[in-house]
Amino acid sequence: MKKVISLLIAYLILVQTTFAADYKLLKPTYILDVEQGELIEGQEVLILDDKIAAVGSHQAIRDNYDLSDGNVRSINLEGMTLMPGLIDAHSHILLHPYNETSWNDQVLKESRAERVARAVGHLKATLGAGFTSLRDLGSEGAGYADVGIRKALDKGVIVGPRLIVAGRAIVATGSYGPKGFDLSHTLTLGAEPADGDDLIRVVRDQIGKGADVIKIYADYRWGPNGDAAPTFSLKEIETIVETAKSSGRKVVAHSTTQEGMRRATLAGVQSIEHGDAGTVEIFKLMKDNNVVFCPTLAVTEANAEYAGWKKGEDETPSSVKLKHAAMTSAIEAGVTICNGSDVGPYTHGDNLRELKLMHEYGLSIEETLQAATMVGSELMNMKDKLGQVKVGYLADLIVVEGDPLNDLDVLSEINLIIQKGQVYKPN
Repeated sequence: MKKVISLLIAYLILVQTTFAADYKLLKPTYILDVEQGELIEGQEVLILDDKIAAVGSHQAIRDNYDLSDGNVRSINLEGMTLMPGLIDAHSHILLHPYNETSWNDQVLKESRAERVARAVGHLKATLGAGFTSLRDLGSEGAGYADVGIRKALDKGVIVGPRLIVAGRAIVATGSYGPKGFDLSHTLTLGAEPADGDDLIRVVRDQIGKGADVIKIYADYRWGPNGDAAPTFSLKEIETIVETAKSSGRKVVAHSTTQEGMRRATLAGVQSIEHGDAGTVEIFKLMKDNNVVFCPTLAVTEANAEYAGWKKGEDETPSSVKLKHAAMTSAIEAGVTICNGSDVGPYTHGDNLRELKLMHEYGLSIEETLQAATMVGSELMNMKDKLGQVKVGYLADLIVVEGDPLNDLDVLSEINLIIQKGQVYKPN
């Protein structure tokens, strides 16, 4: 897959292709209906600006639209499948793999300029892999660089997926890193500390500085022996959720402990990230409270590999066993599961890895594709606007050969990318 993406990025500069035509008419052999889990034949898709204007038969579209040669560009996709662009609901565009540079060194030693420059490449690689939307959950010591990157994308200065960002993220005082340094030094932290009543001010400040979503760490590795333990109280998380809600924003929670997950769920967060210690009971509580589970399987396996684990050869490490147990419990409980990979600590552009692992861990291919489209659209706060091939939806689409419902590997080679209605293709 890395070779495919490298070739795509090398020849696919991902520079916006402009046409004089008002309409773009896509003519695939199949359209993937992710909601029903089926391929539809004999349908074409008409795009006007950044939206899908029509989906229907060749004749029906022409009966309702003036598609003379002067105002339409037809794109023949014979033998191919058109489907919604993929969504990764947990990414870190300002991080790169930890086997290249540790998290501490990225936060403390890499300049803001370097990290932003890297992020531009990360975004190109991600779009080239067919991921047309990202929810980026924390700049990890880079301040509000993610807000600036989002604005640059919106202006067309750089090319990449549709992006919503969390800014600095919020942690309880004393819980987050970097740690282990002489206390006489003032260090750049990976997120913003706040507690009690000050949480109201910090949430409002982050919103004012451009955060689309508020991310909190409901627990972290600050227990007596470095084990994960809850950070914020239930009341504190409720304060965060209530404050964010006033501005129309949602809160997402990093949590790997049962108690952290319980508090975050009862407080009304939109999603819980990681959920390593989740049980059937906790996931049922999440389901009852309409909280989405974001499992981040790929980053766990990547970190285990960095520590020397060889999948299929060595004994499965405890961290990976926990993820298997959590996914099994989540599926049994029927909680809504999204595609969120925590990409950044592993290679940008390899986002498909999470989808393949979700299926490997027990989710059906149909549910996996829904997790990366329909469920992702909810977490992008664009439900009924994104994630399906429907009239009125945003034209974020990809084209592949083969049937994704039969084999997720067909998503490893993207033949065409349409993002915000614009076509990106090899020169």
